Amino acid sequence: MSFDSAGDRILEPLRTNKITNTVFGIASTIGDFSIIWHITGLLYAIGSMQRFHQAIALSAALGAESIIVNQGVKRIFRRERPTVSGDDRFDVRTPSTSSFPSGHASSATVAAIILIWMTGFPLAVLWVIMAGVVALSRVVVRIHHLSDIVGGVITGAILGTIAVPIISSIIG
Repeated sequence: MSFDSAGDRILEPLRTNKITNTVFGIASTIGDFSIIWHITGLLYAIGSMQRFHQAIALSAALGAESIIVNQGVKRIFRRERPTVSGDDRFDVRTPSTSSFPSGHASSATVAAIILIWMTGFPLAVLWVIMAGVVALSRVVVRIHHLSDIVGGVITGAILGTIAVPIISSIIG
């Protein structure tokens, strides 16, 4: 059995459970266009110009990540998605780009890395859990293969690790 097939089989119970079905469906939707990460950055910025500049940098980094992944990396791989229009059990947008790597997983990883830098280590667990749920949601709603998520996390880790020192040198 392939890695993707095994992951799909293991995750199937999440698709049939009403609570996890709802949680992962919402996570997939709010991960579209990095909405959850832009909102998180702006909420963190309330009351501080320094944090506002960090939130703008987070949004800029996510914009760069999106261009790199969606207009660059995905065009190299051109992998088909596990379903043509997603799983009927979920009301999610079907992306027009290829499946590998997952942009949701990549942007979630970039956001988590930058948010950890912005907020400090005490909130790291929150950012990692949020990123994990958004990334995994894409397999649960059957828009991505599990290996797409792994590829997205690796891509996001590389881009996030590159972004933090650049942001730090610009805004301190």
